[in-house]
Amino acid sequence: MTTPLIAGVAVAAAAYAGRYGILAWQAFKARPPTLRRFYEGGFQATMTRREAALILGVRPHTPTDKIKEAHRRVMVANHPDAGGSHYLASKINEAKDMLLGKTKGNGSAF
Repeated sequence: MTTPLIAGVAVAAAAYAGRYGILAWQAFKARPPTLRRFYEGGFQATMTRREAALILGVRPHTPTDKIKEAHRRVMVANHPDAGGSHYLASKINEAKDMLLGKTKGNGSAF
């Protein structure tokens, strides 16, 4: 007598779990897409530490090794030899120099 009862409870639990899974999947698929927010606007006339940090994707007071790692990562994606822009490459280099304290003159070559 108890075996059919346990089997019935197990089938009902599986049905409820399946229903919950289907509803959760439909809710997941119906949610609006989340878009990554990027900095809107062009470059400033003279680069600031904040702008340099935004370009490299780090915080303004990040350790030197993290700045160099971020510079390498961004530069690989935007290098002129790989089809990137010379202007963006100069801005990336300028951002690295700004954060490392090696700024000379008034900034970009452009």
